[in-house]
Amino acid sequence: MSNELLTKSGSHRVKKISDLEFRIEKDESKGMKVPVTIYANQALVTKMVTDRTIDQAANVATLPGVRKHVVVLPDGHEGYGFPVGGVAATDIEEGVISPGGVGYDINCGVRLIKTNLTESDLRPRLKDLVNDLFKSVPSGVGSEGAVKLTKSELDDLLVQGVGWAVERGYGSRDDAEVCEEGGNMAGADPACVSDTARKRGTPQLGSLGSGNHFLEVQKVDRIFDERAAKAMGIEKPGQLTVLIHCGSRGFGHQICTDYLRASESALRRYGLKLADRELACVPNNSKEGQDYRKAMYAALNFAWANRQMITHWTRKTFERVFRQSEQDLDMKLVYDVAHNIAKVERHSIDGEGTREVVVHRKGATRAFPAGMQEIPGRYRDIGQPVIIPGSMGTASWILLGNRKSLDLSFGSTAHGAGRTMSRSAAKRSYTAEGVRGGLESKGIYLKALTREGVVEETPEAYKDVDAVADVSHSLGIATKVVRLVPIGVIKG
Repeated sequence: MSNELLTKSGSHRVKKISDLEFRIEKDESKGMKVPVTIYANQALVTKMVTDRTIDQAANVATLPGVRKHVVVLPDGHEGYGFPVGGVAATDIEEGVISPGGVGYDINCGVRLIKTNLTESDLRPRLKDLVNDLFKSVPSGVGSEGAVKLTKSELDDLLVQGVGWAVERGYGSRDDAEVCEEGGNMAGADPACVSDTARKRGTPQLGSLGSGNHFLEVQKVDRIFDERAAKAMGIEKPGQLTVLIHCGSRGFGHQICTDYLRASESALRRYGLKLADRELACVPNNSKEGQDYRKAMYAALNFAWANRQMITHWTRKTFERVFRQSEQDLDMKLVYDVAHNIAKVERHSIDGEGTREVVVHRKGATRAFPAGMQEIPGRYRDIGQPVIIPGSMGTASWILLGNRKSLDLSFGSTAHGAGRTMSRSAAKRSYTAEGVRGGLESKGIYLKALTREGVVEETPEAYKDVDAVADVSHSLGIATKVVRLVPIGVIKG
């Protein structure tokens, strides 16, 4: 097998460095300021070069102020401007910030809730539980939550994040303590959010949304790291957990749209020439850059509050179906991580010592190691939990952040399986009945809003999430703790 692959455009050569590392060397003739590093196995990288994934990463390497290297993680696939599964750090003083480097679904993320129930407790009540969850948690395109907000209430939520929900009885302080950033990104400014974003987002608080978003009742399949699992409250195979995967809904989508337009119109003013117009960006310290960051932080807080509301209604549903309190069921939040985010962090850059950079994680999960102050106290001795959701009907993973991530990937790892098939291709190749039948044969009960949504999210449209977890584990950027498999699935 050749040690080189050509990207789809034919303009970049991908060299094999090791079984799990591939690279495009820095090429100044193409405007690249840094190399591109791809962490994947041969099968995964061979798929990546068939679309624009790696070409997009090479384009990101041309951005002003980009440092060290652009990273493509094993779940990498084509996105808007930046590849999904991409990480790039730009210098806080000399670099830029790009809305496409965060994406439209700002703080699309996941949170895991554990219980003391087992699969045998659930099986007689599985359909009752999933049907009740489906009624309790609004889902689908344009779906509206059960909470109506005034303008001032929305402003408070955009500043406070999870704390806003907790203060109104939707959970406890314990929940906030195990969210990335405590569920509250400091520096959010509602004044930087457009009226259009407010109108789109206000009715959607507490709703799941469509696409690859889901709520799953899962069971523990295998435990790989007993010490770390125990610290997270996971004790044995068969134990039930709940995984919630959603983001900032139309609110974050509109913020991305607004600031992409603002960035495009500002390019000439800042003398920025781009390899791809989808990379529209502005200097980090420009007014437009600061305003985007403040609005993006507001969307981060909206998403954390959104997942908190869904968590509350999930707990209430379990109480009704099992006729026990959430305390009796021990329904504690394990952790909540963001997938689409840009934050100012300090990282070591090419022998220059540590410096402040803006880390764009688009379809990537922070994976900080033990000892870092950013990790909640209860996990500081072991490292940050990393939650990688699978696709409908496949496994999900809990990993643990490792120190190698700081050297290899700006403290990051994969965020999911990553699509290999477009939604339109899935609809041409599969049927709703076939997908449902496949899930039922595995003992999985599915409740979905539309037949189309079922087909678009067929497990066959995604990469092998186990292979993605294997690459992360073998590299040592985030190591295996627990493998989870679904029993009940809710899709928008």
